Amino acid sequence: VQLQASGGGLVQAGDSLTLSCAASGRTSKAYVKAWFRQAPGKDREFVAAISVSSQITRYADSVKDRFAISRDNVNNIMYLQMNSLKPDDTAVYYCAAQPNPDTNTLDQIGTYTYWGQGTLVTVSS
Repeated sequence: VQLQASGGGLVQAGDSLTLSCAASGRTSKAYVKAWFRQAPGKDREFVAAISVSSQITRYADSVKDRFAISRDNVNNIMYLQMNSLKPDDTAVYYCAAQPNPDTNTLDQIGTYTYWGQGTLVTVSS
């Protein structure tokens, strides 16, 4: 399984941006997927996760009500719609995938085996 994140860029505070994560491999359509981010000098942290059917979603408190995760299983793409962006959202955003993870651990880095290369989001004040 290979994951390719894209859509990052430089935006101003309050703007919106949508990230995409394209996955290869037919079986990856049945994987739980997630977004993580890593700000300069900080540890990688959980952003959002989505189940195969999209019935289960999880969000970090810091992005809840501003970000929305979704997926298109036909084209095998996951999205992260980011609204009301803040300078604190500046980070490299990574997508991740895992088959049949424990749903109680969707926010943990160690849950995911497959990772994309990351896309940089910079939010200026």
